[in-house]
Amino acid sequence: MSDSHRICVSPRINAIGTAVPLCDVHARYTAWAERQLDKRSAAIFARMEQRGGIAHRYSVLTGADAAMDFGSFYMGDEQPGTAARMARYAEAAPGLALEAISRLPSLDGVTHLVVASCTGFMAPGLDQVISRKLGLAANVERVSIGFMGCYAGVTLLRTAAHIVRSQPDAKVLAVSVELCSLHLQATDDLESLLAMGQFSDGAAAVLVSANGEGLALGEGISAALEESEELITWTVGDTGFAMHLSGAVPGRLADALDDPDLQQTINGDAPPQAWAVHPGGRSVLDAVERGLALPADALSASRSVLNDCGNMSSATVLFVLQRLMEQKPANGIALAFGPGLAMEGVRFGWESADA
Repeated sequence: MSDSHRICVSPRINAIGTAVPLCDVHARYTAWAERQLDKRSAAIFARMEQRGGIAHRYSVLTGADAAMDFGSFYMGDEQPGTAARMARYAEAAPGLALEAISRLPSLDGVTHLVVASCTGFMAPGLDQVISRKLGLAANVERVSIGFMGCYAGVTLLRTAAHIVRSQPDAKVLAVSVELCSLHLQATDDLESLLAMGQFSDGAAAVLVSANGEGLALGEGISAALEESEELITWTVGDTGFAMHLSGAVPGRLADALDDPDLQQTINGDAPPQAWAVHPGGRSVLDAVERGLALPADALSASRSVLNDCGNMSSATVLFVLQRLMEQKPANGIALAFGPGLAMEGVRFGWESADA
């Protein structure tokens, strides 16, 4: 097709629905973590967690399991194995995803379903289970994005946008669901306990099409730090998935973002007006703010989500975008960081229904 006949398609987020489980486990986790540590380390943990910018974190675990009572899921004679954790994932993940989806407008006309998750595996897959429970048509195409970590929320959006660009009549349902609380590890390592103390469960659902008003999705960006492979890892073990989040991450991230070439890649022709930065922790947001020399309130939406919900891995940046949608920003950028240490991003900007 010649350029003169090429149709200009502008994929946009029409709506975002989010959900968290009912059980707030942040204080309960704090008490459990402090029991793993000696008196001095427990005092350091309490002090650092109070400064962490998180007030609430939620889990699909309930009752005795959420309370970390003796004899419960995490408090038996042995740590629960990966199979037991995956069984809990298969039980809970579809329901939380469907709750987020229920907060969207009509699903009539959905042509594609894209699902992202890094906290569980199941077959039939989460995409197939969601499709069946929603009663989607048999010809709805499905894509699963697995084990990419926290930046998969951006990859989810870019995938939905690519589908709409290639099929302008498409209506994509994009879903992220993460059950981070199923992967706690008993340890007396202070750094590990602080890292686990940031993560939470949550789900987000997004409708993307080429019609109606919403946040138009533009250019994507990708970058990875050299010699940073060991800073963030997410390893499948015999007792679930073990997260390693080095305390060196914020400093390395701030230094990387201070690079003029990377700043040009992020800012483009003009600095974004709105920032949807994945809140991987207060120190990560501080590092982004410092590295990019952002105004003090630039990351207010990210800090608000971190305070209210914690780090829900790939779903978190979608929670931030949901809050920014209310402001109808003319232009902005979504950034998320994950294993590697890698960064994924996508530009966005408000478009009216007739654009």
